[in-house]
Amino acid sequence: MDRNVRAWVDGWIVSRGAAPPVVEPWGCTIDMGTDGHVTRHVFGAVNEDVAETDVRKVAGAVTGAGVWLKVFRDPAVVGDWLGEGWWIDPEPGYLMTLPLTTTPDRPAVPHGYRLRTWSRGGVTRTMLAAPDGSWAARGQLAPTGATAVVDQVATSPAHQCKGLGTFVMRTLQHAAAEQGAETCVLAGTPDGRALYESLGWTVRALLTSAKFTGR
Repeated sequence: MDRNVRAWVDGWIVSRGAAPPVVEPWGCTIDMGTDGHVTRHVFGAVNEDVAETDVRKVAGAVTGAGVWLKVFRDPAVVGDWLGEGWWIDPEPGYLMTLPLTTTPDRPAVPHGYRLRTWSRGGVTRTMLAAPDGSWAARGQLAPTGATAVVDQVATSPAHQCKGLGTFVMRTLQHAAAEQGAETCVLAGTPDGRALYESLGWTVRALLTSAKFTGR
C-alpha cells in the first residue's frame, strides 16, 4: 500500500472512530456502521498504479447500499470502471501531504474570536467561536506516530474570507509538530485545495469517492 494512503487510513480511522482496517490484497476495508456509510473500501495504489481489474472486482461484489469506494485516481477514469447503481462524486478529492521540518509558530487568535482546543481519544480538536458565541470554524487532527491526519476542517459561511481556515490549519499543524509528527496528510476537497497549497501542502493523487445506492 502507498505509504501516504496508509498514513491517511491510519489517522482517519482514529479521527472518525471507525473500526480497524481489514487489509486486502488491493487495499483495505473499513467498517463505519452508520446509515449511508456502512463500509468503505480504500484502494492502496495511487494514480496510474491503480489496477482497473481490482476496482471492477471489488465494485462488482458490492450488493448493499451505503458502501463506499475510495480510489486514488481521477473520477473521469474510475467512473468508467463502475457498473449500475454507483453514484460518483463528479469533483475529485485530493490526497495531500505537508512535511513538518520545523515546529510552526502558534498563530495568533483572530481578533474578537474565541479559541478552544482539546484532545480526547487520540484526537486533537480546535474550534473558533464568533464574537456573538456562534460557531465560526473548526478542524481536528489524529496523530499516529510520524504522521498526523488533518480532518473535518470547515468554516461557517458567515465567517469565510476572514482567514479562519488558515488559522485552523496552522493551529493543527503546530499541534502535529508538538506531538512528534514529521508529516501531515489529508484528503481535501476542491474548495480546500487552494488554502492547503497556500500553506505548503502538495497534491499526491486525485481521489474518487463513489457510493453504492443499489441496483
